[in-house]
Amino acid sequence: MNPIVVGLLVPLGSFAMIFGIVYLVVTSRNRERMALIERGADPTLFETKKKATSGTMKVGLFFLGIGVGIVVAYLLTSAGGMEEGAAYPAMIFIFGGIALIVSNIWQRKQEKEDELKQ
Repeated sequence: MNPIVVGLLVPLGSFAMIFGIVYLVVTSRNRERMALIERGADPTLFETKKKATSGTMKVGLFFLGIGVGIVVAYLLTSAGGMEEGAAYPAMIFIFGGIALIVSNIWQRKQEKEDELKQ
């Protein structure tokens, strides 16, 4: 098949697939809600609790963890004799993961404090 045609079909197919999935999710959710309302269900069932999540805090801690991972990898490669190809990805993933865990713990603590205030 012609590479130009393939280059056009793959993005168009991907877009069509994503659109189809989103369309099915939205329409099925709407049908489900309408069926529950017709049966006399309470409309407050559809209201979701807003979580007091701080996305900026999570992203900030993640980038901080990545930065610390890069610094530690540099120290390991320059002074520790560790191979550069293994040190950088390993330290970035380790410290990025630690940062996400710390963010999750912090978020749970904030949620518990918010529950105690109410």
